[in-house]
Amino acid sequence: MKKIFILFITFFSITISSFSQSNKQFIDTGSVNNQFDYLIEKSNRYQDFKVVKINWLLQLKSNVADSLTASKKEIINNYGLLNSQTSTIDSLKIALNKSSETIDTLNSEKQSVSLFGIQFNKGVFKGIMYSIIALLALLLAFFITKFKQSNSITKQTKSLLKDVEEEFENHRKVALEREQKVMRKLQDEINKQKKE
Repeated sequence: MKKIFILFITFFSITISSFSQSNKQFIDTGSVNNQFDYLIEKSNRYQDFKVVKINWLLQLKSNVADSLTASKKEIINNYGLLNSQTSTIDSLKIALNKSSETIDTLNSEKQSVSLFGIQFNKGVFKGIMYSIIALLALLLAFFITKFKQSNSITKQTKSLLKDVEEEFENHRKVALEREQKVMRKLQDEINKQKKE
Protein backbone atom coordinates (compact mmCIF):
# COMPACT_ATOMS: atom_id res chain seq x y z
CA MET A 1 0.00 0.00 0.00
CA LYS A 2 2.85 2.29 0.66
CA LYS A 3 4.07 1.67 -2.82
CA ILE A 4 0.72 2.56 -4.29
CA PHE A 5 0.58 5.67 -2.19
CA ILE A 6 4.09 6.71 -3.34
CA LEU A 7 3.14 6.00 -6.93
CA PHE A 8 -0.02 8.03 -6.54
CA ILE A 9 1.88 10.96 -5.03
CA THR A 10 4.51 10.72 -7.74
CA PHE A 11 1.88 10.61 -10.47
CA PHE A 12 0.03 13.49 -8.83
CA SER A 13 3.25 15.59 -8.58
CA ILE A 14 4.13 14.87 -12.20
CA THR A 15 0.63 15.79 -13.29
CA ILE A 16 0.71 18.99 -11.24
CA SER A 17 4.17 19.87 -12.46
CA SER A 18 3.20 19.17 -16.07
CA PHE A 19 0.05 21.21 -15.56
CA SER A 20 2.10 24.02 -14.08
CA GLN A 21 4.62 23.70 -16.91
CA SER A 22 1.92 23.81 -19.51
CA ASN A 23 0.98 27.26 -18.32
CA LYS A 24 4.55 28.48 -18.65
CA GLN A 25 5.88 29.77 -21.97
CA PHE A 26 9.45 29.18 -23.12
CA ILE A 27 11.32 32.37 -23.86
CA ASP A 28 13.08 32.24 -27.19
CA THR A 29 14.63 35.65 -27.09
CA GLY A 30 17.99 36.61 -25.70
CA SER A 31 21.23 34.69 -25.84
CA VAL A 32 21.40 30.90 -25.99
CA ASN A 33 23.08 30.93 -22.60
CA ASN A 34 20.10 32.84 -21.12
CA GLN A 35 17.69 30.36 -22.76
CA PHE A 36 19.55 27.42 -21.20
CA ASP A 37 19.47 29.15 -17.81
CA TYR A 38 15.74 29.78 -18.16
CA LEU A 39 15.13 26.15 -19.19
CA ILE A 40 17.08 24.79 -16.21
CA GLU A 41 15.46 27.23 -13.80
CA LYS A 42 11.85 26.71 -14.95
CA SER A 43 12.06 22.92 -15.36
CA ASN A 44 10.52 20.73 -12.63
CA ARG A 45 12.50 18.46 -10.42
CA TYR A 46 11.98 14.81 -9.98
CA GLN A 47 14.43 13.33 -7.48
CA ASP A 48 17.89 14.10 -8.97
CA PHE A 49 16.45 14.80 -12.41
CA LYS A 50 14.95 17.75 -14.20
CA VAL A 51 11.77 17.27 -16.11
CA VAL A 52 11.79 19.38 -19.24
CA LYS A 53 9.02 19.77 -21.77
CA ILE A 54 9.95 18.29 -25.12
CA ASN A 55 8.64 21.31 -27.04
CA TRP A 56 10.92 23.53 -24.94
CA LEU A 57 13.89 21.30 -25.82
CA LEU A 58 12.92 21.35 -29.50
CA GLN A 59 12.56 25.13 -29.41
CA LEU A 60 15.97 25.44 -27.68
CA LYS A 61 17.49 23.06 -30.23
CA SER A 62 16.05 25.17 -33.05
CA ASN A 63 17.33 28.36 -31.43
CA VAL A 64 20.80 26.83 -30.93
CA ALA A 65 20.84 25.63 -34.56
CA ASP A 66 19.79 29.11 -35.73
CA SER A 67 22.48 30.69 -33.56
CA LEU A 68 25.08 28.26 -34.88
CA THR A 69 23.98 28.91 -38.48
CA ALA A 70 24.12 32.66 -37.88
CA SER A 71 27.52 32.29 -36.21
CA LYS A 72 28.79 30.17 -39.11
CA LYS A 73 27.53 32.77 -41.59
CA GLU A 74 29.15 35.50 -39.55
CA ILE A 75 32.41 33.50 -39.35
CA ILE A 76 32.31 32.91 -43.14
CA ASN A 77 31.55 36.58 -43.77
CA ASN A 78 34.30 37.60 -41.35
CA TYR A 79 36.68 35.13 -43.00
CA GLY A 80 35.85 36.60 -46.42
CA LEU A 81 36.24 40.11 -45.03
CA LEU A 82 39.52 39.06 -43.41
CA ASN A 83 40.74 37.62 -46.72
CA SER A 84 39.75 40.75 -48.63
CA GLN A 85 41.36 42.95 -45.98
CA THR A 86 44.49 40.76 -46.06
CA SER A 87 44.69 41.05 -49.85
CA THR A 88 44.07 44.80 -49.56
CA ILE A 89 46.80 45.06 -46.91
CA ASP A 90 49.16 43.05 -49.13
CA SER A 91 48.44 45.24 -52.14
CA LEU A 92 48.87 48.35 -49.96
CA LYS A 93 52.19 46.97 -48.67
CA ILE A 94 53.32 46.41 -52.27
CA ALA A 95 52.19 49.92 -53.20
CA LEU A 96 53.94 51.29 -50.10
CA ASN A 97 57.15 49.47 -51.03
CA LYS A 98 56.93 50.84 -54.58
CA SER A 99 56.25 54.31 -53.21
CA SER A 100 59.20 53.97 -50.81
CA GLU A 101 61.44 52.87 -53.68
CA THR A 102 60.20 55.79 -55.78
CA ILE A 103 60.81 58.20 -52.90
CA ASP A 104 64.30 56.74 -52.35
CA THR A 105 65.03 57.05 -56.08
CA LEU A 106 63.75 60.62 -56.18
CA ASN A 107 65.73 61.52 -53.05
CA SER A 108 68.90 60.01 -54.50
CA GLU A 109 68.27 61.84 -57.78
CA LYS A 110 67.61 65.03 -55.83
CA GLN A 111 70.83 64.55 -53.87
CA SER A 112 72.85 63.70 -56.98
CA VAL A 113 73.68 65.17 -60.37
CA SER A 114 74.12 63.22 -63.58
CA LEU A 115 77.16 64.09 -65.68
CA PHE A 116 77.94 62.04 -68.80
CA GLY A 117 75.56 59.35 -67.50
CA ILE A 118 77.39 59.05 -64.18
CA GLN A 119 75.54 59.93 -60.97
CA PHE A 120 77.52 62.15 -58.61
CA ASN A 121 76.57 63.25 -55.13
CA LYS A 122 75.86 66.98 -55.11
CA GLY A 123 78.71 67.63 -52.65
CA VAL A 124 81.17 65.66 -54.78
CA PHE A 125 79.85 67.34 -57.93
CA LYS A 126 80.23 70.80 -56.37
CA GLY A 127 83.76 69.89 -55.26
CA ILE A 128 84.66 68.73 -58.77
CA MET A 129 83.12 71.83 -60.37
CA TYR A 130 84.82 74.22 -57.92
CA SER A 131 88.11 72.41 -58.50
CA ILE A 132 87.70 72.72 -62.26
CA ILE A 133 86.76 76.40 -61.93
CA ALA A 134 89.75 77.04 -59.62
CA LEU A 135 92.05 75.18 -62.04
CA LEU A 136 90.69 77.17 -64.98
CA ALA A 137 91.08 80.41 -63.00
CA LEU A 138 94.71 79.48 -62.20
CA LEU A 139 95.34 78.58 -65.84
CA LEU A 140 93.72 81.88 -66.92
CA ALA A 141 95.89 83.82 -64.47
CA PHE A 142 98.96 81.90 -65.70
CA PHE A 143 98.16 82.57 -69.34
CA ILE A 144 97.34 86.22 -68.65
CA THR A 145 100.70 86.56 -66.90
CA LYS A 146 102.47 84.78 -69.74
CA PHE A 147 100.60 86.93 -72.27
CA LYS A 148 101.61 90.10 -70.46
CA GLN A 149 105.20 88.91 -70.31
CA SER A 150 105.12 87.95 -73.97
CA ASN A 151 103.40 91.20 -74.86
CA SER A 152 106.01 93.26 -73.00
CA ILE A 153 108.78 91.19 -74.65
CA THR A 154 107.08 91.70 -78.02
CA LYS A 155 106.81 95.43 -77.39
CA GLN A 156 110.46 95.56 -76.36
CA THR A 157 111.41 93.51 -79.38
CA LYS A 158 109.37 95.75 -81.67
CA SER A 159 110.92 98.80 -80.10
CA LEU A 160 114.40 97.28 -80.53
CA LEU A 161 113.52 96.24 -84.05
CA LYS A 162 112.36 99.77 -84.81
CA ASP A 163 115.57 101.10 -83.35
CA VAL A 164 117.58 98.58 -85.33
CA GLU A 165 115.63 99.43 -88.50
CA GLU A 166 116.24 103.14 -87.93
CA GLU A 167 119.88 102.42 -87.26
CA PHE A 168 120.00 100.19 -90.31
CA GLU A 169 118.28 102.86 -92.38
CA ASN A 170 120.77 105.44 -91.13
CA HIS A 171 123.61 103.04 -91.79
CA ARG A 172 122.29 102.33 -95.27
CA LYS A 173 121.97 106.04 -95.99
CA VAL A 174 125.45 106.62 -94.70
CA ALA A 175 126.69 103.63 -96.69
CA LEU A 176 124.88 104.84 -99.78
CA GLU A 177 126.32 108.30 -99.40
CA ARG A 178 129.76 106.85 -98.88
CA GLU A 179 129.32 104.62 -101.88
CA GLN A 180 128.14 107.57 -103.93
CA LYS A 181 131.15 109.56 -102.79
CA VAL A 182 133.39 106.66 -103.59
CA MET A 183 131.75 106.28 -106.98
CA ARG A 184 132.18 109.98 -107.68
CA LYS A 185 135.73 109.81 -106.73
CA LEU A 186 136.15 106.79 -108.91
CA GLN A 187 134.34 108.49 -111.74
CA ASP A 188 136.44 111.56 -111.22
CA GLU A 189 139.51 109.39 -111.33
CA ILE A 190 138.30 107.66 -114.42
CA ASN A 191 137.55 111.00 -115.98
CA LYS A 192 140.96 112.22 -115.01
CA GLN A 193 142.53 109.16 -116.47
CA LYS A 194 140.67 109.64 -119.65
CA LYS A 195 141.75 113.22 -119.93
CA GLU A 196 145.27 112.46 -119.44
